[in-house]
Amino acid sequence: MNKTAHRIYIFGLSFIVLIALVAVVYMGYSYYKVGIEERFFHPDHNSLKPSGVLGHGMGIVGSVFMILGVTFYMVRKRYRVFYRLGLLKHWLEFHIFLCTLGPILVLFHTSFKFGGIVAISFWSMVAVFASGVIGRFIYLQIPRTIEGRELSLNEVRGLKGDFGDSLINSLQVDEESQAIIVDAIKVKPEIYHSNFIVRAFSKYRNDRNSISNVKKVLRKNNIPKSKRTEVLSLVKNEISLNRRIERLVTMQNLFKYWHVAHLPFALVMLVIMIIHVGVTIVFGYRWIF
Repeated sequence: MNKTAHRIYIFGLSFIVLIALVAVVYMGYSYYKVGIEERFFHPDHNSLKPSGVLGHGMGIVGSVFMILGVTFYMVRKRYRVFYRLGLLKHWLEFHIFLCTLGPILVLFHTSFKFGGIVAISFWSMVAVFASGVIGRFIYLQIPRTIEGRELSLNEVRGLKGDFGDSLINSLQVDEESQAIIVDAIKVKPEIYHSNFIVRAFSKYRNDRNSISNVKKVLRKNNIPKSKRTEVLSLVKNEISLNRRIERLVTMQNLFKYWHVAHLPFALVMLVIMIIHVGVTIVFGYRWIF
């Protein structure tokens, strides 16, 4: 899948989630905004209540989406026989799609009424969804191969290579300008501060200053605009890689701790969901069958 196809793939998945959300809100807004006690008299009550045709259907489809999202991704990730079935990162994106659309449908299946043991499953689902958003952020901070495999610290450092030398050799600039460009793409000593926000802001400010200095150097040496754009893009990529090298160990540890929180909530959600489905079947609830 090339870059354009991948963008279309991501846009398509996002569009489906958005359309589904807009559709269920539009379809049931007048019902869901009514108080619990008054819904019985609403004309859409029989279809949108949790045991109604639409309400029950959203619960079934949403649950199936979540189960498939988890199953497909775990099978692709853990069993080598499936390694050739697409890139792991594409499967992760499909996992995120199903496990975003699924909870939305389950939320409307409940008609925003939670109680009993099912409430534990629902709030576990919310915790899984929220932790998934956090996990996605952490995942993006860890450099990976195009296949989605996590890179080691040595592999990340190896990506830098002799970028500085090759860049300088391709530019006709004086020694002072060379020194400024090389300094911009060097790994800076980590800025220590007890306050995380202050430390992050200081790093961001220093990186912006480095990029600004490179821009001035390129203009000073009358480098053509197209070449300036290319060089600035390379410098920004190197600075981004430097940040990732600095954060790599921290993010890897955070990702391990994240699994400790994400997986138990997912298991609790799935177990109680199965119990809930079993109880509804025992008590004779049926959908359209």
